[in-house]
Amino acid sequence: MSDNFKSQFFQHVDVSVPQYITELGEAVAIPSVSADLQTHLKDIIQMEEWTKSYIERLGGSAELLPNPKGVDDNGNELPPILLAEFKAADNSESKKTVCCYAHLDVQPAAKEDGWDSDPFVLTEKDDKLYGRGSTDDKGPALSWLWVIQAHRKLGVDLPVNVKLMFEGMEESGSEGMFEAIQILSKEGKFLSDVDFFCISDNYWLGASKPCLTYGLRGLAYFSCSVQCCEQDLHSGVLGGTVHEAMTDLVQLMASLIDSSGKILVPGIMDDVAEVTPEEDALYETIDFNCESYKKENKVASVSNKLMYENEKDLLMARWRYPTLSLHGIEGAFSGTGAKTVIPAKAIGKFSLRLVPDQDPKRIEKCVSDHLNKVFASLGSPNKMNVTL
Repeated sequence: MSDNFKSQFFQHVDVSVPQYITELGEAVAIPSVSADLQTHLKDIIQMEEWTKSYIERLGGSAELLPNPKGVDDNGNELPPILLAEFKAADNSESKKTVCCYAHLDVQPAAKEDGWDSDPFVLTEKDDKLYGRGSTDDKGPALSWLWVIQAHRKLGVDLPVNVKLMFEGMEESGSEGMFEAIQILSKEGKFLSDVDFFCISDNYWLGASKPCLTYGLRGLAYFSCSVQCCEQDLHSGVLGGTVHEAMTDLVQLMASLIDSSGKILVPGIMDDVAEVTPEEDALYETIDFNCESYKKENKVASVSNKLMYENEKDLLMARWRYPTLSLHGIEGAFSGTGAKTVIPAKAIGKFSLRLVPDQDPKRIEKCVSDHLNKVFASLGSPNKMNVTL
């Protein structure tokens, strides 16, 4: 990037900030929640169509590839995958090709979850923009288009050919993406001439210094269900007469991890590599501050305490060690007010973040063996099932 172009580029960005905020607000307003396809499949497709139209207005070619998997395990139609391309105007055949990945779906969000404002209305507060998907991942996805738009408006050719691969199921397991990549990597297909990939779905280390992420922990997501009867029961009439599913499930979930963050499942840590002196030394020069981290993640105003109070231990816990998190219970009452139901079936959701040398199949066995052992110790007549 020449100094002249660099200056023009950043001037263009500064002038275009109102446009960027407006367009990000339009994207945030589309509730493309992939966890509920029955309700939001149309919204995911709307988000993809919105992006496709934007790409075409910039002069790129775009198509919606039907999801190779077709439907999910519940029979819900899966959204397509957006493929797009911008070729350099000059000598495109001799220039490298980079494929940029992002996703256009989002996690569920409601004001009752603790938001100060409607999560699907982009809101500015304290010089920050809040809205579901603003950083994960609609903002980064749109940034690729804004970079291309800047080149177009400044009359500067692209230094590389750019391909985009934007999906609509990342927040729900990226269903269909593995199959799509296999298909599109074949000779002559969309990905066959790609030289580099850039995944724009991550965060800065802090609030002031950008970073390039070259690896992330893996994911093993579990469901543990306990069923005590065929239908929900009234606690005032039937409480004390049945073995309640929720009681069993809460004990099972509590057996997975303690309040200090220690994973209680035997065998989980067995394959985690020891920290070498060379690796340990890498943490010494990382620009990171625990106090800022507490403020950025809204911990300071509540507990004001992290699992670790020194930077090295905290970053190791965040990056190089596995973790286990409890996410929620399906089938339990979660609305406002009071409801005295005894759930017929309760399903606990939890996940582990995995690190190199950990085998997901072995992790699955460790978790399943542990929960089966704990459930047997409860002496419950209910039915329990664990799935990955």
